[in-house]
Amino acid sequence: MLVKVCMGSSCHLKGSYAIVEKLQELKQKGFDLDILGSLCFGRCAEGVCVEIDGQLHTNVTPEKLEQLLGVKTCH
Repeated sequence: MLVKVCMGSSCHLKGSYAIVEKLQELKQKGFDLDILGSLCFGRCAEGVCVEIDGQLHTNVTPEKLEQLLGVKTCH
């Protein structure tokens, strides 16, 4: 799965680094992820922006990221 995380200033301020950390954690757990940083997707007001296999998602949080990737978690 190819995941691109916006690293532009607006998304950075809204927590893109936490998204990258979560992706790295999932990759270490065995999820097949190719993680790339990207410059602005042009949707700054809706950040953090993440593109997963070509589909753009906005307002992404670490918790929402797990849902988008189909990660099953126990709470």
